[in-house]
Amino acid sequence: MSKPFYITTPIYYVNDVPHIGTAYTTVAADVLARYRRLRGEEVFFLTGTDEHGQKVADTAESKGFSPQQWADQTVTAFIDAWRELDVSNDDFIRTTEDRHTVAVQTFLRKLHDQGDIYLGHYEGWYCVGCEDYYLEDALAEGRTCPVHGRVVEWLSQDNYFFRLSAYAERLIEHYETHPDFVRPEERRNEMLSFIRGGLNDFSISRTSFTWGIPLPWDPQHVTYVWFEALINYLTAVGFGADPERFARIWPAEYHFVGKDILRFHSVTWPAMLMAAGLELPGCIQAHGWLLVGGEKMSKSKANQIHPRTLVEDFGVDAYRYYFLRELSFGQDGSFSYEGMVNRYNADLANDYGNLASRVTNMVERYCDGVLPAGEAGGEAEDVLAGVLAEAVAGIDREMGELAYDRALGALWSLVRATNRYVEDQAPWALAKRQETARLHTVLYSASEALRAIAVLVSPWMPRTSARLWEMLGMAEPLEAQRLPEAAAWGRCVPGQRVSKGEPLFPRMEVTK
Repeated sequence: MSKPFYITTPIYYVNDVPHIGTAYTTVAADVLARYRRLRGEEVFFLTGTDEHGQKVADTAESKGFSPQQWADQTVTAFIDAWRELDVSNDDFIRTTEDRHTVAVQTFLRKLHDQGDIYLGHYEGWYCVGCEDYYLEDALAEGRTCPVHGRVVEWLSQDNYFFRLSAYAERLIEHYETHPDFVRPEERRNEMLSFIRGGLNDFSISRTSFTWGIPLPWDPQHVTYVWFEALINYLTAVGFGADPERFARIWPAEYHFVGKDILRFHSVTWPAMLMAAGLELPGCIQAHGWLLVGGEKMSKSKANQIHPRTLVEDFGVDAYRYYFLRELSFGQDGSFSYEGMVNRYNADLANDYGNLASRVTNMVERYCDGVLPAGEAGGEAEDVLAGVLAEAVAGIDREMGELAYDRALGALWSLVRATNRYVEDQAPWALAKRQETARLHTVLYSASEALRAIAVLVSPWMPRTSARLWEMLGMAEPLEAQRLPEAAAWGRCVPGQRVSKGEPLFPRMEVTK
């Protein structure tokens, strides 16, 4: 049995709320998962929530809840948000689940028994928000956390440590022999430089609070949230519980992460896996920050935007399209409402939606809604079929690089070519001159191009693809389409019933 394509998002803090930044990561992973399924691959797509740690416990106490009650209450925000965005995850993991406790304690015991975890003393400047220590020279002005801007506290305690320093040379060797292990390249170079600068052993337990997974050999200590959270990627595929399933699915092909949590994923996590004797993931793919008003979103700045706010105005598919068309995955990018309206009108209302409306309307008007059988294609039809073939190759090439924006650009070359084809062939003029054979060829060819577009754009816009598929009267389910066969020219069947539905993307005006 072949190995599934395994892709993960970070697990999101239950203290936070879904916003367009976390949704950006999640939708990007979803599009890749859907595209791989479209290619006929088995996919395992994981997301979830991180529910342990001091700040979760502190927040729960301030709200009058137990930590578990608080997690149970807040996790629904993420489950609901991903459902609203049509995220097709195969599993949603919560770190408070029993299966995760089993996996974490199995992992800890292995490393402890072989001497990779030891008891030591640590003191330093600690940020509760990051749940991490900082060196003095890494702090911002006023001895504040560089991420959260809050004053750090001096913490001194006995902790257990993971021998991270012992794995520096192996990490460097892996980076050098696997140049795509961390992407994009500038992030890889940054992490490689960090490793070469020397690694300190990593504190993996806390005694100052109790909300966490106890160390199996010393239950007075709970596992540090970052060390524990990373193991979720193993938990979900059966580590410590189902060896056969684990052997079939692990390792992950991609971990998608924001650049602010890259160090844990590209330094600590691979060293942990090396210590456990487990294979490393194929790629740690970091993406940039989604900026609003030129600033990174944060609760303290009150500039977070819930996806629902935009979905209510633009619809789910336009939301999914915009962020992956407008931004270059891996780099920082800025959001503006006006920019979203402009992209929506230009690409979706004018190019795609108008094309779908015109073609289906003309089949209804000139052929009584029955798709005609065109004659053998002429030069114009051969050109359009060639653009389709180029678009399919371009999408596949760019998706291999996770260049979502360029993949959509390749697809839009087909959308625009089909619009040009309709304009150049002028079926309305053919109908007026009663050139029926040519009219039928043009309407069939334009409908065939629309069919291919519906298939190719479905990972980004599954709802409108399904609507267009129904408008075209396709007999085979859209969900059953597989590339490359589904992109072959000539799969529309003459005689199928075509109907003009409501516009896929009604034009919008800037009102906010």
